[in-house]
Amino acid sequence: MQNIKTRRKFSADFKAKVAIDAIKEIQTLPELSQKYEISVQQIKNWKKEFLSGASSVFEKESKASKLDASHESEKQQLYSKI
Repeated sequence: MQNIKTRRKFSADFKAKVAIDAIKEIQTLPELSQKYEISVQQIKNWKKEFLSGASSVFEKESKASKLDASHESEKQQLYSKI
């Protein structure tokens, strides 16, 4: 019988929690690694990704709202053809 190890999948909330804990620097990265049972490198990656996306919180119009507007205009065009 083979022991096939599947990759674990983490929710966005979990990743954010770990990244915030890393930013707070209350515990060291190895301590966080042991606490959450993930590698130090993974914590570093999530922290970097979290910080690089933090400025998007303050953007006036997000990509999602632009995409919604695009879909809405496309929907209107299709209705006009009917």
